[in-house]
Amino acid sequence: MEAVYFNRDISWIDFNGRVLEEGLRPSLLPLDRIRFLSIVSSNFDEFFMVRVAAMKRALRAGAAPDFSGLGPEDILNLTGKKVRSIIKRQYDCLREEIFPALAEGGLELVRPGAYSESEEDYLESRFIRDILPILTPLRVEDDKPLPSIGNLGIHVAFLLAGEAGDEPIAIIRIPSALDRIVRLPARNDGKIRWTLLDDMVITWGAYLFPGYRVKETMIFKLTRDADFSVDEKRDEDFIEAMEEVLVGRETSKPVRMTYSPGSVRLRDELARRLELGMEDLYEIDGPLDLRTLSELGSIRGVEQLKSASPAIYRNPAFTGDEPLWDRINQGDVMLHLPYESFDPVVRFFQDAAADPQVISIKTALYRTSGDSPIVKALEKAALNGKHVTAVVELKARFDEERNISWANRLERAGVIVVYGLARLKVHAKISLVIRRESGGIRRYTHLSTGNYNDRTAKQYGDIGIFTSNDDIAFDASLIFNRITGYSAILRTRNLIVAPTALKDTLLQRIEREAKRSSQEYPGKIVAKMNALADKEVIDALYRASQAGVKIFLNVRGICMLVPGVPGLSENIRVVSIVDHYLEHGRIFYFANGGAEELFLSSADWMTRNLERRVELMFPVIQEELKRRVYTILETYFEDNCQARLLTPDGAWIPLTPPPEDPPVRAQAVFLERAAAAERHWTSREEFIVRRSPPGDAS
Repeated sequence: MEAVYFNRDISWIDFNGRVLEEGLRPSLLPLDRIRFLSIVSSNFDEFFMVRVAAMKRALRAGAAPDFSGLGPEDILNLTGKKVRSIIKRQYDCLREEIFPALAEGGLELVRPGAYSESEEDYLESRFIRDILPILTPLRVEDDKPLPSIGNLGIHVAFLLAGEAGDEPIAIIRIPSALDRIVRLPARNDGKIRWTLLDDMVITWGAYLFPGYRVKETMIFKLTRDADFSVDEKRDEDFIEAMEEVLVGRETSKPVRMTYSPGSVRLRDELARRLELGMEDLYEIDGPLDLRTLSELGSIRGVEQLKSASPAIYRNPAFTGDEPLWDRINQGDVMLHLPYESFDPVVRFFQDAAADPQVISIKTALYRTSGDSPIVKALEKAALNGKHVTAVVELKARFDEERNISWANRLERAGVIVVYGLARLKVHAKISLVIRRESGGIRRYTHLSTGNYNDRTAKQYGDIGIFTSNDDIAFDASLIFNRITGYSAILRTRNLIVAPTALKDTLLQRIEREAKRSSQEYPGKIVAKMNALADKEVIDALYRASQAGVKIFLNVRGICMLVPGVPGLSENIRVVSIVDHYLEHGRIFYFANGGAEELFLSSADWMTRNLERRVELMFPVIQEELKRRVYTILETYFEDNCQARLLTPDGAWIPLTPPPEDPPVRAQAVFLERAAAAERHWTSREEFIVRRSPPGDAS
């Protein structure tokens, strides 16, 4: 039968609906619920900057429908309908459930009109003393362009009334340097009361306009087009070109305005001047940037309003201060993040920086933290005279500024910095340490599904492997040489690389399952990924299903494949898990007629990953680790608490434990396994992780 597909963008919006559903759970503590609501808001900001901006260009260009059958106008209409529905549910929950629950628990939001007399005096005095001198009012004039309105900044618009009957408009940007959450003076009832900086500006903003009366106000935020890329031809000044992209985002074409209710006149005037239609305007009755509310969790005395952070356990493979090299030489070591600590990865770099036997370090950095101990270790290694190469991907969207800063620091320390490849993002997660040992040169490789980011390593579910396998190390060297130099042909023995081989390898593996499948011995594919959006891969899975292959897919976000369609995909089951941690790992299993293959990867099954990025898929070779990874994969499909099943009509149905079966929550199972491994650890020596390499006195 003819293949069918879900639309990529609508599927992404539906994923955010699943994230929202976590925030709607009344069983969660209120600050935990805010976290999920905040993720939805942040995701939509990025979605409009990139995907909606691209849709609008496609509409203007008269683009044809995509392979889901929807054209740009259809997608934009569905986007508006679905996003508005999600936002309404999001803010209804915030106002009617979460804020009252916070107040009942001792953390109360106070809005204008509800301040006590003493609170009003305090806030007004503080506004005049600490806030008023910082604010800059900008007038809006009919015959001139609008004043600067940056991307994602919170602004307040004022409609004024003058003595001469004039009604000018002014705009104030809320300075990002000021805390948007403002604590009110303590009261005898023990409650912590707080208000928003935005509300203070609205309430006392008239001080900025002496001689005028404030008639109407409106808080608003613009989302601008960020879907444009750097000029890849500017090799000599690539960082400057990237900085121009960052500046361009602040002044590019607006694609959405979110705003507070109350002033139709201000809304319409700004929309007219910004060339936004009604479909681009989103009224929000509540704080415009929910990410700010995450700061509430850091207030002392609100611990009862949030769950405690889950424990992170030590991997028993690494004990005390034993050199990592000794343990890795005994056999491959796997880390399952964030249930096991990221510390061994940090120490991999720190020990390499300090070890006099280490000659060279090579790594690919896609996203790092703002205070990255790994980058600091690379700096120290270069200062210690080691040959250090860092592939820093400046095109990592929305992390460009941080990566530029790190690249400059690394270069000053003497690191060889390579800014990725023209027209290809280097998304592979790979590092290589070369060490001089008694038997000669020895190479140690680290491969992972996730980034070298010590902060997100506590929040994202990923898997990484340390190995001293010579074949893996040989391939790793080839890959780094290809990225930093020239290679007409890239032949690797074990590591499968995009864009040259990964997609073909996947298609071949899927086709092989179909050919070997029979009624007695059906083929089997089990895969976990973040997104499935490549038509050729989806079509291959459809053909495999028709050949009788049993296919189990765990897809966190976008899924364009339609499961359960008779004659097409009845052998395909798709589930998605949204839970406390962000599911980020990619695991691929192929039964292969009994000669099972199991891979980990940095790549999702999306065209951009398979054709326009440098990605890696690497095998799990050692039998013990292969069994462990497959058990992890199985657990995801046993989850009946946080999993949702995708139906042929696009609905995601929550799975619940049947009466005869116990509840299974995959992330809780992984935590318990990590805890059990640590409990059975015979050596209780403290595992030492240094924030700087040993011997560094700073």
